[in-house]
Parts: sequence; C-alpha cells; structure tokens
Amino acid sequence: MKDWLKTQIPTAVILLVIALVAAIYFGLGQYAAPVGVPELTPFRMIILIIVGFLAGVLGGIIGTGGCSVMLPVLHFWMGYPAPIAVGTTLFAVIFTAISGGYGHLVRGNLDKRAVAWLGGAGIIGVVIGSWLFTFLSSQSALLGLILGILFLWPALRMIWEGIRHSGLPQKEGNKINASATGLGVFGLVVGLATGVAGLGGGYALVPGLIYLFGAPVYITMGTSLATMIPLAVIGGGLKLAGGFVDLAVGLLLAAGTVIGAQVGAAVIKRFKPNTLKLIFGVYFLYVSVKFITAFFGVKVW
Repeated sequence: MKDWLKTQIPTAVILLVIALVAAIYFGLGQYAAPVGVPELTPFRMIILIIVGFLAGVLGGIIGTGGCSVMLPVLHFWMGYPAPIAVGTTLFAVIFTAISGGYGHLVRGNLDKRAVAWLGGAGIIGVVIGSWLFTFLSSQSALLGLILGILFLWPALRMIWEGIRHSGLPQKEGNKINASATGLGVFGLVVGLATGVAGLGGGYALVPGLIYLFGAPVYITMGTSLATMIPLAVIGGGLKLAGGFVDLAVGLLLAAGTVIGAQVGAAVIKRFKPNTLKLIFGVYFLYVSVKFITAFFGVKVW
C-alpha cells in the first residue's frame, strides 16, 4: 500500500497544479475562449473530463497517445476548429507526459542517452513544426488532410496487430542500442509531426524505437514518455502563446487523462490489448478517412 501511494505522489502533485492554475485562471476572470469554439457549459466540462479520462485509460492499456483520441473528439464531435483542437490536445499531453515519464524514471524504465538525443533533436523539430503550423492554421482543409494522413499510421498498425493477435516483439535489455545520428533524425521527424499536427508522438515513438532500432519494450515505453515531455512543453507552450489553446478545455482534458493513465496501467491485465487495438484501429482509420475526404469536399458521417 505504501509503495502504491508513493507512485501516486506525482499524479497528486500534477492534479494539484492543474487545480491551482484553473482556480487562478477562473478566479481572476481571465477566461476568454478562442474565437469559434463552443460555449463551455457545465455539461461540456464533464464530457471533456470523461474524454480525457478515457484517452488516458486507453493509453495506459495499449500504449497509444491521448492526442489520438482527444483530437478527433474535440474536432468532429464537439465542434472545435482543427487548429484549436490540435493546440489544446497537445497542451493537455504536457501533464500526462510528465506524470508517466516520472513514473518510468523512478523505475529505471528508460534510456537517458536515447531520451537526450530524441528529445534534443525533437525540440528542434517541434519548433520548426510549430512555425509551419502557424501558416497551416489558416488553411483548415489542408491541416485536416495532414492530420488524416498522419492518423493512417496508428490506425493501420493497430488493425494489423489486432487481427494477427500479436503485440510488440518482447526484446530484453535495459538500453537502446542505436546510433546518436539515427536517434537524432528520428526525434527530428517526430518533433516535426508533433509541432504540425499536435499528436503526442507516442504513436510513432513506440513502434519506431522497437521496429527500427530493436529497443526493449519496457525501456521503449518509458523513453517515449520521457521524450514527449520537452516536445509537449515546447509545442504546447508555443501553441498557447499563439492563441491556439483553449486553456480551460486543456486543463479539463489534462485532469481526466492523468487519472485515466493511472487506471489504465492498473487494469491492463484485465483486458485483451489486441481486441482493443483492433477496435480503436478501425476508429482511427474512420477518423483518418473523415479528415482526408473532407479536404476533397466529401462528407463522411
């Protein structure tokens, strides 16, 4: 029991920080929703927390990023413009990455050298990607096409693993045997995608490290989350400064996903990950098709 409580300290601290920021933000009367977003009613607040929670649970069970769940829900089902949905979900991931990354750090489930190269190059990528995003934000259809293309990768990967009833190859070891150049290039690409599309990067980091670099699974999970901390902080911070984040919505999503991630990690053995991968892989494929067809003026329900 004591060990469990110790592992939950970071979660409690992060939730306290979220609550304090929200209290100050609303208490000073500073809340001003970005132009074009729906009104934040009490009902919507509850829905946002639930969406964040479910995204966190899914991430804890099958290792997918919360952005892949939160972004399409915000955009398609709740009516948030694509640029705001991108910025807000990436902002929310800041808190999830810190919580999960710290948990793996204290357990030794990460390769610090790999994190340094991936994160260092990734920061450069996310800055460039965020700069490109400022131009794409006025081109909603083009941004949607890019999002749709990027969603194809996690969709097809999850469907493939779900159908084959196979997971990631279980390699042993406590470090990632890859060249600094390879890690740097990969981190740069992931950073670019994170800056442009707002997707957390875990959907690319996890399979990339394992299949491209032969990394051990547990080390990969921790390394991925730790790498996402600077990418989410820089990318989310730039989008917040640029006015592409609905701060209230981001805080509500963050609160839900931080709790959900802990629940997912706790109940992972009670679910069949491959079944969930197949279900959500089909869902992500549907989302991808919606984004892509919208660019060509075809509406998919």
